[in-house]
Amino acid sequence: MSVANGRAFLATPGPTNIPDRVLQAMMRPAEELNSGAIVGLTESLLADLKRVFRTQAETFIYAANGHGGWEAALTNVLSRGDKVLVLASGRFAVGWGEMAAFMGADVEVMPGSWRAAVDPEAVAERLRRDSGHAIKAVLMVQIDTASGVVNDVPAVRRAIDAAGHPALFMVDGVASVGCMEFEMDAWGVDVAMSAAQKGLMTSPGLAFVAANAKAMQAHGDADMRTLYWDWTSRMNVLAYMKHCGTAPEHLLFGLRAAIDMILEEGLEAVWRRHALLAGAVHAAVAKWSEGQALSFNVPEPAQRAPSVTPILVNGLDPAIIGDFTRDVCGVTLGSAIGDLTGKAFRIAHMGHVNAPMVLGALGAVEMALQAKAVPHGAGGVAAAVAALAEGAAPTA
Repeated sequence: MSVANGRAFLATPGPTNIPDRVLQAMMRPAEELNSGAIVGLTESLLADLKRVFRTQAETFIYAANGHGGWEAALTNVLSRGDKVLVLASGRFAVGWGEMAAFMGADVEVMPGSWRAAVDPEAVAERLRRDSGHAIKAVLMVQIDTASGVVNDVPAVRRAIDAAGHPALFMVDGVASVGCMEFEMDAWGVDVAMSAAQKGLMTSPGLAFVAANAKAMQAHGDADMRTLYWDWTSRMNVLAYMKHCGTAPEHLLFGLRAAIDMILEEGLEAVWRRHALLAGAVHAAVAKWSEGQALSFNVPEPAQRAPSVTPILVNGLDPAIIGDFTRDVCGVTLGSAIGDLTGKAFRIAHMGHVNAPMVLGALGAVEMALQAKAVPHGAGGVAAAVAALAEGAAPTA
């Protein structure tokens, strides 16, 4: 018997739930591409992306997904044959490096773990050995969506500085920007990128890149540049060149509404909300883990992402849980990918989420565990409620 009739929602790590306000903003006629409305919309978004990235750097908008954002970042600062150091902590930094290699870079992957953050000391040690400064860029994700690991961006910046190395520091913020603290300028990030479909609560199809003065200087010598991604072309005084042609208007209408929502809530409040909701999920998983069939992929609490939690499943197919929550409860969980394929499921808690949505997802999982007789510690949802009650209680 299904109880899924009602408003279904996603607990997947992208695309995420799109707010009604964002959907409604996109339900309008198109505008002429050089109209004042589209020019003004583009300029307002480029300015407010600086607020989201916490930067004074140049910002760029692309009609692309996150992988397009990767390519936009790489092609604008690298030349063929440039050496790139990739800091692995799951699937996505490695994927970014694979793209760089395909484009002609010499890519070295610093081995990492799917269960732990990048070690800043190891980064410093590797860069010290590069006495000739062959490495031109260091690539890292702040949150790896596949592993659920969160990396310490300022600590890695300090490691690069401690080694006295001039490499560009490039950070993927797809699963972190709009979900947790991200301070591009204060942390010394040279190139940052993100995408619309996670913490920024918009339909997939937009990618964003921010580039500081050091990155713009490297851009002047880069020979991987192509016209569509090119920063110089997009800084042209001709308005349509901000998009290298026709703007993705309806996605921009939606993004405008989403960023308005974020700024109205307050970016720090958004970060705090994500931290509280993640804490509720982690409290539930800790209780379920007492049954020995489920466990955290990331053992160290401080290294668990505030936007997505992969949960290892021992001794059974995790699809049993995901199929039940989707078909019986109307809640779609994230499947595991990469090294965790067939070994885990993921609960996303990013973007347009609140306590009832997260508690509903946890309740559906706990219902599946009971219905499918999966060994688990009882009281996961109750532990999540207690965590939220404590964390969200008004201060005296």
